[in-house]
Amino acid sequence: MGVGLAKHRPVIVSANATYLYCVVRARRRPAATKVPPGVPDGTAPDVVALAPSLWLVTSQVPLDVYGSPHLDARLRDLDWVSDAAVAHEAVVERFAAAPATTVVPMKLFTMFSSIDRAIEDVRGRRAALQRVLKRIAGCEEWGIRVTRSRSLPPPVEPGHGKTKRAAGTVQASSGVAFLTARKNARDAARQLRARALECADAAFKRLRRIARDARRREARSEPGTNPPILEAAFLVPAAARARFKVEARRLASACAAAGADMMLTGPWPAYNFVQEEART
Repeated sequence: MGVGLAKHRPVIVSANATYLYCVVRARRRPAATKVPPGVPDGTAPDVVALAPSLWLVTSQVPLDVYGSPHLDARLRDLDWVSDAAVAHEAVVERFAAAPATTVVPMKLFTMFSSIDRAIEDVRGRRAALQRVLKRIAGCEEWGIRVTRSRSLPPPVEPGHGKTKRAAGTVQASSGVAFLTARKNARDAARQLRARALECADAAFKRLRRIARDARRREARSEPGTNPPILEAAFLVPAAARARFKVEARRLASACAAAGADMMLTGPWPAYNFVQEEART
């Protein structure tokens, strides 16, 4: 999540560090009212001028929580990290929802020793920042996740042969039938998976034509969950939102017919498109 600025571990020169949520491009100073409270133990998010039409959204966070080695210990607490990530994203999404703005999200736990140090660092990366702003301006991120359908019928159980034959004949017939049925079930499963993969790939290619950019993401799954066939993110011009959603619904129906479930998520700030990565 977020643009590739250096991740700073603040030098302890005061009791606090400056936490950076995002960079905002807007003609006027974005309002800091009705903004979510921000990361745990931090001050209310504030807007700081960076350059004409560019603003930083920051909080002050205590070093006895966010400085080394305290943060290292906190990172082992997955519930705390999850709460911090949700709070971080809520602030970013609040500013991204404002009209006539472009928001560049920062990585979780991007911090500096002071406001001045944050301004200096971001200004030093101005060329890269401008490229990102140009790429994502007027766009929003959408995602798809394609998985094998859990509603597929179970494989047909192997038969047991004819019981009216002699015992030896019944045993041989049953064995052949069992092995044949197992092979047929494996072949059917392979065919279903191939159809699902083909459908997921077709969905990615079709949606990529509407988007300004598209990236396949590393497919991850939690233990006990249905592993994804495809996870992808799309940078979609706001003007193409309706067309993108209509096409996604059509492709979801096609995937369902092929034995796959396709879920559409979004819109989000352009989390997956602020890095300088090669296009897929």
